[in-house]
Amino acid sequence: MPKLITLLIPLLPWLAMASARAHDVEHEPVAQDVLRWGAEWYVLACLALSLGLYVLGAARLRSRARQSRATLLRQSACFGTGWLALALALASPIDGAGSLAFAAHMVQHEVLMIVAAPLLVLGRPFGPWTWALPPSWRQGVGRLTRARAVALPWRALTAPVSAWLLHFAALWLWHVPALFQAGLQNNGVHALQHASFLFTALLFWWAVLGRQRAGATPGAGIVYLFTTMMYTGALGALFTVSETIWYPAYGHSAAHFGLTPLEDQQLGGLIMWIPAGLVYLVAGLVLAAGWLRRGEPAPGMLTGAER
Repeated sequence: MPKLITLLIPLLPWLAMASARAHDVEHEPVAQDVLRWGAEWYVLACLALSLGLYVLGAARLRSRARQSRATLLRQSACFGTGWLALALALASPIDGAGSLAFAAHMVQHEVLMIVAAPLLVLGRPFGPWTWALPPSWRQGVGRLTRARAVALPWRALTAPVSAWLLHFAALWLWHVPALFQAGLQNNGVHALQHASFLFTALLFWWAVLGRQRAGATPGAGIVYLFTTMMYTGALGALFTVSETIWYPAYGHSAAHFGLTPLEDQQLGGLIMWIPAGLVYLVAGLVLAAGWLRRGEPAPGMLTGAER
């Protein structure tokens, strides 16, 4: 499967939009000009391309009976919901609100990392995107992704430990005040920040959820989810209990939402701490429940003593 190439498709809309829009709060005096729906035509084109390729590829898979109807519908529902979450983060007022309030920016981050990313992974887009390509292209992409120069880095990136470390590093490093404020003031830095969040989240969720289909034991995934919940919650708690403003670049722009700068920061910390933590917790419990169910003996295999 052309995993490395097709995984980048959901990133295209974000990179296009982030490169065109600065989140420089000093130059956004009117909230109404920022809090609007829509995006540049090329952002919408990228979103349409990612969805169109998936729909076309899924139709081809179904017509050739490559997948069961129930499986394909389930995966399509996951991908479609994840795509909607991605579009919401990119082309709704959430995007503009992130230039005015830290809390809104945290909502955008969490939509990308704990809503869109896992749903896109569960949607298994590699197959449909590949089947949407013309046969000659499909074969070429297949050969490319099987090449040693591509396959080895892909395995290294998607190894559970690597994915966990990359996601951890992206989250903590980009919230260092100097780096975070640089993202508020520079288009390129901002694009790199959000691309890092989304890409490492996709790698993380692929390592946790994508491997279960191959029959891998979910024990490691449960540990990664639990530890991610802990360090995400720790960062959110720091924002929540701190009496110091971490990002002065926001200034008084949170007043558009009736918040002081400190209230804005604390609300953003709570968003990162509680809702995000609950997502990781629930995902871990679901994996654990499935693991326990698979470990139960079949009724016909019970011993005489157990009967």
